[in-house]
Amino acid sequence: MTEISIVIPVYNEEETIPELYTRLLGLLTLLHEKFAVPNDNVEFIFVNDGSKDNTLQSLISVTQQHASFKVINLSRNFGHQIAVTAGIEMAVGNAVVLIDADLQDPPEFIIDLYAKYKEGYDVVYAVRQRREGENFFKLATAKMFYRLMQRITNMNIPLDTGDFRIMGRNVVDVINSMKEKHRFIRGMVTWVGFKQTGLLYHRKERFAGQSKYPLIKMMRFAWDGITAFSTSPLRMVSYLGFTIATVGFLYCLYVIYAKIFTNETIQGWASVMIVTLIMSGINLITLGVIGQYIGRISEESKNRPLYIIDKIYQKNVS
Repeated sequence: MTEISIVIPVYNEEETIPELYTRLLGLLTLLHEKFAVPNDNVEFIFVNDGSKDNTLQSLISVTQQHASFKVINLSRNFGHQIAVTAGIEMAVGNAVVLIDADLQDPPEFIIDLYAKYKEGYDVVYAVRQRREGENFFKLATAKMFYRLMQRITNMNIPLDTGDFRIMGRNVVDVINSMKEKHRFIRGMVTWVGFKQTGLLYHRKERFAGQSKYPLIKMMRFAWDGITAFSTSPLRMVSYLGFTIATVGFLYCLYVIYAKIFTNETIQGWASVMIVTLIMSGINLITLGVIGQYIGRISEESKNRPLYIIDKIYQKNVS
């Protein structure tokens, strides 16, 4: 039976594949030397998420060189979290590791994660102690996001972590039973519970290429995480509406008082326009937030598959 499945989502990483393959072969050797895990008890699952370069061809070449490697080629780009989901569902190992293909997360650190997992933990996640090659803005917004998530949800999502982790089969089975469309894997793993711990590591700079998570994608990812595990945005717009309504009521009392008991001239036009514009903006924001949640309900109700597999590539073993 397969002991370890290593899931690697890939999108436009053709420059990284040769180096990644070399280091994964080294990982195989380390697993055998330190834990006596046979090579045929380890599987590497690359999930090609609709890459537009020669990533797929590079991955197919890798699968022809070693029987432990397989490629799940998705029919189009479904997004990082869906690609991770596809890999998790295809994994058959007692333990499943999640790691990105850009080599910012060192494959060799899987040895440390696996050693900690063998101590009896169900989940061991990698905690970023240092993050090389990332600018101040990205570091600051990442810290702010994780701390915001802890404040507005009822879950203690570990700070400064990504998807890089190892999970036991009991956790994987529960994750596979969760079919929501807008997925936030690290939040889902926290929600599952069981015995979890973290290990510090140094995150490296990208080996090659550009980040596949520009600002817009990061904002969308953060919004998915917030709305997947919290209704705080709905409560916030409710509080905002109540506050504005209270201020408006007090202003109405002032206008009535000024009209009846004073000789002040109320010009009216400017104040009416300001109030109208502010209220219109708040209404649109409120409807937008509510619409986001309703849209997610609509998508869930359609019950479409999370992803579509085009083809699976693996070396034929006679």
